[in-house]
Amino acid sequence: MNKHILLVEDDTAFGMMLQKWMKRNGYDATLCDRMKEAQKLIARQAFHLILTDLRLPDGDGILLLQWIRESKLVVPVMVMTSYGEIQTAVAAIKFGALDYLEKPIVPSILKEKIDQALRVNPAEKKASKKLEPRQDMVMGSSAVARKMYDQIHKVAPTRFSVLILGESGTGKEYIARMIHAQSTRSEKPFIAVDCGSLSRELAPSELFGHLKGSFTSAFDNKTGVFEQANEGTVFLDEVGNLSYEVQIQLLRTLQEQKIRRVGSATDTKVDVRILAATNENLEIAIAEGRFREDLYHRLNEFSVLVPPLRERKEDIAEFAGEFLRQANLELDKQVQGFDPVVIEKFQYHQWSGNLRELRNMVRRLVLFASGDTITTDDLPELSQPSVNDMQWLQSANEKEQIENALRIARGNKSQAARLLNVDRKTLYNKMHQYGLKL
Repeated sequence: MNKHILLVEDDTAFGMMLQKWMKRNGYDATLCDRMKEAQKLIARQAFHLILTDLRLPDGDGILLLQWIRESKLVVPVMVMTSYGEIQTAVAAIKFGALDYLEKPIVPSILKEKIDQALRVNPAEKKASKKLEPRQDMVMGSSAVARKMYDQIHKVAPTRFSVLILGESGTGKEYIARMIHAQSTRSEKPFIAVDCGSLSRELAPSELFGHLKGSFTSAFDNKTGVFEQANEGTVFLDEVGNLSYEVQIQLLRTLQEQKIRRVGSATDTKVDVRILAATNENLEIAIAEGRFREDLYHRLNEFSVLVPPLRERKEDIAEFAGEFLRQANLELDKQVQGFDPVVIEKFQYHQWSGNLRELRNMVRRLVLFASGDTITTDDLPELSQPSVNDMQWLQSANEKEQIENALRIARGNKSQAARLLNVDRKTLYNKMHQYGLKL
């Protein structure tokens, strides 16, 4: 039987996303935004755990804790706050809180604390740590992040096509997955397509399918992306890269909800929601004749702008913490966290590569960390906007770092190159320079 959690949070967008996360992790969650509403719910039904914000419009978590204690109810309570005041944490524990969580909340820590509160079987907890790293709760709580998540919360349940705008590396596919997860189609397929990797010749076949013998290499019938995602969501990443001919076919699909396989004379009905993303200014592409204006308006029924990392510096600590967790899992390391000065330096860096650059940075820091905490001694020079070259290797013992990467990658040079964030050619040249076995 699923454990039932009461979530008391007055930030609607954050509360809804937290509720969705709990559902995906096997918990039943009831959401309310007022202390009085929470009291009514607690009096009416039993909860296995209460997770409440410290600051509420009609009271606070401390008052709710007092009321629970005075009502002689036995239920574990955890308090969330954005303020991080140690005095408040002590007061919460004094009045019966089981634990205290400081926002921004790190999902791995939240999961661990919920499991502890619900007395999950230790074997189950150990098994859960072997799961693949997830990013579905790396959200952030800055003002620009809250605005974006509020937009997502509003548009997700609709049928609107959504155009997701943002620089490279800002996490546009992650936003698309979030919209799908909060939609009525969440139990149906989500298929992401990198339009930049589709050739002009094969794009129609990949998107719409083909019949056997319709062209030279069509040895069998093929079901395209739109049929595979029927009743679900298709995410077209870098949609501006589609050829003009494919744009025409896509427009017809959006208008008529029909596709026609290559080589077929008949149409197939599909029910698919389209999410698209681009880091290109499509209005300029329209002016230059590279993108159809009618398709643009079909895709842009609603737009979400994903802010660059430099405009949401308050969220950097949360993202870095999640990427640290992922890197520990990937590299089988046990790095515990960052020195506060490191986070401060992160917040001053421009992050031209956005989340992708930060993730690569954290992975390399974890890879080469000698202690259980990342300190300023581990940092490369952060004054340069890009870390997509060998500057890491130039600042330390190149040979040792290459050997470490090869060892962790078990000799797989492609994986080692990715860990070092260099291309294979550069890695081969360095291995030759240091006399390492190719």
